[in-house]
Amino acid sequence: MIARYMSAPPAPPVPVGKFELGGERPLFILGPCVIESEKFLLDLAPKIKAIADKADVDMVFKASYDKANRSAVSSFRGPGCEPGCRLLHRIGEDLGVPVTTDVHTAEEARIAGDFIDVIQIPAFLCRQTDLLEAAAKTGRVVNVKKGQFLAPWDVTNISDKLDAFGCRNYFMTERGSSFGYNALVADMRSIPWMQETGVRVVFDATHSVQRPGGEGNSSGGDGYLAPVLARAAIAAGCDGVFMETHPNPAEALSDGPNQVPLEKLGSVLNQLSAVYRVVRENPVS
Repeated sequence: MIARYMSAPPAPPVPVGKFELGGERPLFILGPCVIESEKFLLDLAPKIKAIADKADVDMVFKASYDKANRSAVSSFRGPGCEPGCRLLHRIGEDLGVPVTTDVHTAEEARIAGDFIDVIQIPAFLCRQTDLLEAAAKTGRVVNVKKGQFLAPWDVTNISDKLDAFGCRNYFMTERGSSFGYNALVADMRSIPWMQETGVRVVFDATHSVQRPGGEGNSSGGDGYLAPVLARAAIAAGCDGVFMETHPNPAEALSDGPNQVPLEKLGSVLNQLSAVYRVVRENPVS
């Protein structure tokens, strides 16, 4: 099953605003899980940008305007699509970086397309044809998170849909595979296997350590392992890293157990950037 995709040529770098994914410099998608408030985001975004600048890495700022698949009906979700997208656009303009957020319906994709540089398709929705079509028709870069239920080579069907809808700039994100109850496993083989289908691949370090529903009415996780898996993914050749961060993960309104503490982000980025350079400068023929 795998061998049929081995002949696909490497994908060209994907332009993401003024940066590129898959080039000489690592690209990091950084931000909190959800927009907890306007003040929260406006305060946090410049701090993350300053840390990325000090580490000399390129970044896309991310945050969700709606956590539509929370475990419990009482869980915090966010400000909603248009207000959230407008706020993210403002932050992107202020900081001079691309911004991204996840969409859940075709209508949300159309709204986000007016404000957002990278439209993200959630893992649970990665095969929704109408959603992929709406995202493609925005003309924006599209990031599709590979479903926890898909084999790595199954992303070819997603690529075929995006190609058919005229999307030329897209990439896939690996975020672990279902592994029994309340557990995920990140198989580093999936990175080259996905790349061999002809796409650029980002590794989602924080959601790969998630324990879905592990706290009963919320998800648990092993956030301290996120930098470990990110190092392994870059060593395996991924093109970028998606990593959520928060000033105080214990008080985060969503996915707190998986987020990297803001105070540790700089050292993590320095280490990951160093590994990226080693891998890119010493390719295995």
